Amino acid sequence: MVLEKEILSMFEWLLPSVDRMGALLVFALVVVGLIVVSLFLAYLRMAVLLGPAEGFYAVAKAIAKAVSDDFPNTSLRRIVAMARLAVQESLRRRVLVAFALFALIFLFAGWFLDPESDHPARLYLSFVLTATEMLFLILAVLLSAFSLPNDIKNKTIYTVITKPVRAGEIVLGRILGFSVIGTVLLVLMGLVSYGFVRRNLSHRHVILSQDVEQITNEDGKTVGWKGETPLASDAIAGERAHRHEFSIGINGLGQTDATKDHYHAIEKVGEGEDATYSVGSQQGALVAKVPVYGKLRFIDNTGREGQGISVGKEWPYRKYIEGGSLAAAVWTFEGTTEDQFPEHLPLEMTISVFRTYKGDIVSGVLGAIIVKNPTTGLRSESIQFTAKEFATYAHNLPRKMKAVRADGTLFDCDLFEDLVDENGNVEIWIQCLEPSQYFGMAAPDVYMRAEDGVFFWNFIKAHISIWLQMVIVVCFGVTLSTFLSGSVTMFATFVVYIAGLFREFIMNVATGEQVGGGPLESLVRIITQKNVSIDLDINPVIDWLVPAIDTVLMALMWVAARVLPDFRGFNTSRFVADGFNINGNLMAQQCLTAMVFVLVLSVFGYFFLKSREVAG
Repeated sequence: MVLEKEILSMFEWLLPSVDRMGALLVFALVVVGLIVVSLFLAYLRMAVLLGPAEGFYAVAKAIAKAVSDDFPNTSLRRIVAMARLAVQESLRRRVLVAFALFALIFLFAGWFLDPESDHPARLYLSFVLTATEMLFLILAVLLSAFSLPNDIKNKTIYTVITKPVRAGEIVLGRILGFSVIGTVLLVLMGLVSYGFVRRNLSHRHVILSQDVEQITNEDGKTVGWKGETPLASDAIAGERAHRHEFSIGINGLGQTDATKDHYHAIEKVGEGEDATYSVGSQQGALVAKVPVYGKLRFIDNTGREGQGISVGKEWPYRKYIEGGSLAAAVWTFEGTTEDQFPEHLPLEMTISVFRTYKGDIVSGVLGAIIVKNPTTGLRSESIQFTAKEFATYAHNLPRKMKAVRADGTLFDCDLFEDLVDENGNVEIWIQCLEPSQYFGMAAPDVYMRAEDGVFFWNFIKAHISIWLQMVIVVCFGVTLSTFLSGSVTMFATFVVYIAGLFREFIMNVATGEQVGGGPLESLVRIITQKNVSIDLDINPVIDWLVPAIDTVLMALMWVAARVLPDFRGFNTSRFVADGFNINGNLMAQQCLTAMVFVLVLSVFGYFFLKSREVAG
């Protein structure tokens, strides 16, 4: 899995630093900006209706009433009552039809998903999580967009506002009610999804006596058995047309090789012609790997500290090192202890390979791993490996290794006693051994694999991320519906969601990082077929006017990108599909972000509903 962004700790994420503003500062600036703009627009509206002095008095009175009366006296009992009404309304609108549609999709999904995929777990998990997210968020928009406008249109809102119910309680009640309905449906969808994945990945293999070959040593003594499982056409349909090579030790225990991202344990019972072979269920497909990341730096081809090189690819996220030279990528891992990794250091890496000549592209490019003590400088001998594009290479660094003395001779050393310093720091050096070839790396591409997490809990966390998105969408839908009609609210909520998916792109355009200029300049370049690498150079007026207008548009885009939720950042399905544990810091950041949106949008919904004339 390519991790495009570093997952920060809560402390780093919240507080500002040299290279980032920090979520707390961004929140403060956005809230202050929204308050100033909202007060200004509210005053303009009331000044037009009542005059400058009376308008100021009306705005001040509304704020004072909210702060001194409505907000402090908000009743949880009345919010729950409003939520109950929202739930009943949703059931009357037959919201459970969405679940029936969801189940219908899964009923026929097996017809269209490739059972021969090399990564079946990734295929099925990506499908169920994406389908759940899309269907669920559409349902959230439809539920929240039409509720209040329909009540106002049908005048059923009168039965609510004539009772001692505050505007904020109506807004919070709708949000809570729709969230409860969504939660129940999401739990049902999650259970169906998990059963769907388990059922479609479940299979078994049968090993017969004729599939097993005896392994003997030089003395003719049996030391084990090996063989290959038959294909589905040879044995049972449940094998899904793939083979496993297997080996069994003299103790009767063994396992298959890893095919299609899984393997099976094998137990031999009995001897001779009476021997039977029990093949266990698949393992390794549904996992939650817990990666331990290090800090990356580069060594250039002269052996000095460097920055990595560019090979001309447009994505600057990954830097490259030159093969057949002293260039290296160095990861420093901190807090590495023997208790954490008692037997070996499980190292995994996904290396990008850039070739200046093709050669034998099947064989991959040769590389080397070196383990080094950052304090003493002692290093291990080179461990060679073959890197292939889009393939994960796993290597367990053993406790007992060969280290290199200053004179170049080798001696036996212990990994934790000699190569990991007293502070638990250890360096992993990666080099490309083939001249004119390059390895590309980013910080998350090499990691140590700690003990795996629980897959089912990881699956639940992915659905929690979907649930948080649903809550934010419901908040936008309810808030916008307090002053817009149902159809307009639905359109606006969809726009918010789609813009949130492209929030990072909008920010890159707003800050000028996106090549091609601002939105207007990009449009002009498309119409005039001007390349992004050359000046606009049409005429002096257009050359001046277009950037001037873009400056204003880009400022508005920057503000919008700061206000919009980053829905793409809430998508954790890629973690589950690729077998990675969803980081706890990421989940905490998502929960806090959702809470902020609920709070801010509820306040705005209160003021919008208070200012709207519901009497007709």
